Amino acid sequence: MKIFWSAGYDGASVDMMCRAMNMSRASLYQSYGGKDGLFLAVIAHYIETRIAPVAAALGPHGSLEEDLTAFYSKVVQLATADPATPGCLISCVLADVAGTNLAFREELDRRFYALEVRIGERLRHARWRADAAVPPPDAAGLAAATARGLMLRARSGQSAKDLMPIAAAAVSALVRMSA
Repeated sequence: MKIFWSAGYDGASVDMMCRAMNMSRASLYQSYGGKDGLFLAVIAHYIETRIAPVAAALGPHGSLEEDLTAFYSKVVQLATADPATPGCLISCVLADVAGTNLAFREELDRRFYALEVRIGERLRHARWRADAAVPPPDAAGLAAATARGLMLRARSGQSAKDLMPIAAAAVSALVRMSA
């Protein structure tokens, strides 16, 4: 996972993967069908181990503001925790290769949609005003796009200190939209 995350899909060779996993090339192809299959397995593992805790921060545990703050804090933490793996494996690496590979494009869309649905569920739980100018699905798309933007900024070298004011602005805007 860390090799794909740090080097990108194209920069991660099958030989690098085999060495890191202490696996022969034949075993890798037998187990995963090749580099694409391994990458998709890595994405699934990343969702379970890295994205699930981020999404869980949405709660509901407290107020909408508290839960969105916790969510964006986890986003920034994931994006900046390890200098060798900045950003997000999905928002940065999968998105980078999705344009040329239909299976990866479908996986990217599925992963983006799942996060937007999860955020939308939390927004609806906050009793979003029926006459609000922005409906929950659109606000969820905006919230998820902001999270992805934070990941991309981290990939470009922005620190948690630089990203947290943007996250706070997103929380403020989303809370105002709900009222």
